Amino acid sequence: MKTFDHLNVIGLREWIGLPELGIDQIMAKIDTGARTSALHASDIETFERKGATWVRFNAHIGSQKKQRAQRCEAELVEYKSIRSSNGHLQERHVIRTPLVLGDRCWSVYFTLTCRKSMRYRVLMGCTAMLEGELVIDPGRRFVQEKPQTSLFAVTP
Repeated sequence: MKTFDHLNVIGLREWIGLPELGIDQIMAKIDTGARTSALHASDIETFERKGATWVRFNAHIGSQKKQRAQRCEAELVEYKSIRSSNGHLQERHVIRTPLVLGDRCWSVYFTLTCRKSMRYRVLMGCTAMLEGELVIDPGRRFVQEKPQTSLFAVTP
């Protein structure tokens, strides 16, 4: 039986970083009911770079009250049909990018979608939690320290 130490425990809300997207800290809602993680994005456009399809978008990193956006680029992994929480089927762009949580960093798939009516700009789904070997303490929030994305190398 595997035991979990304090480094594996997260709360229902955590600060994460997405260093390759230029996002040092953003609050994420942890959602075991969602398979895939989601990032609030707008102005999504695809383009070609060195024979691969990439996507350029605005990642919304502020809150509903204090809106801020970060222009990002990432290689497009695929298009995926996702059933949203309200039951609608959406075709979404999927990217894979490193996620920093506490002192850990691993690569996570994100769908790009409009979350402007949602309280949290990032949703971390159960696939990311499984790959990061995380367990959730539902009675806690912000168990991990704010991410130090500068500790993780970003390749240009």
